[in-house]
Amino acid sequence: MPEIARFYGIIIKIFLTREHNPPHFHAVYGEYNGSFDIETLEMLEGDLPKKAQSLIREWAEQYKTDIMNMWNTKTLKKLPPLE
Repeated sequence: MPEIARFYGIIIKIFLTREHNPPHFHAVYGEYNGSFDIETLEMLEGDLPKKAQSLIREWAEQYKTDIMNMWNTKTLKKLPPLE
């Protein structure tokens, strides 16, 4: 699964197939994992700590349009980290 961003020890990845609806991305933080709905930014599944979830949502809010564009066009690009 390609990495699209990395910040504060969190790795954001996306797997671009329409068979995996709803549109979502994955986050890995140490031994913790989670997947997030791109539209709502809700964690669909996973065990990420609350602080990591908050940082991921803050980052994703900034790049929601870019992430959804990647999902729709199946074109990957690296996105800036959360600053």
